[in-house]
Amino acid sequence: MVKETHSEQETYAFGEALGREAHPGQIFALVGDLGVGKTVLTKGLAAGLGIEEPVNSPTFTILQVYEDGRLPLYHFDVYRIADPEEMDEIGYEDCFFGDGVCLVEWANLIRELMPEQTVWLTIEKDLERGFDYRKITVVS
Repeated sequence: MVKETHSEQETYAFGEALGREAHPGQIFALVGDLGVGKTVLTKGLAAGLGIEEPVNSPTFTILQVYEDGRLPLYHFDVYRIADPEEMDEIGYEDCFFGDGVCLVEWANLIRELMPEQTVWLTIEKDLERGFDYRKITVVS
């Protein structure tokens, strides 16, 4: 599936729709360049789960857990992971195979750890189509 958005609000709304439909144990892998809107989509997904606290990219902490929604959200940002084995140190398997929803930014960097049932979301810009245009490709 391909979803095109033309504003931050539309990207957020798409994430929100994903969050409303998300189920326990679901894993989203989010791939895209810096500044493409990964965190905007994540904030929308969190809102769709009913999470009201501020959502920020956990670039330096690797994992941020939000538990105030209808399901817990385990938000990973693995941009700074040098070796996939570092994920063992933060207990990623408890999150990946738990009852919450996982969203992993930069998941392509730990592709070998991502379970088979992962939903892959790739966000791309196309400046010829406008500054806020995004093409979001969903592969499950």
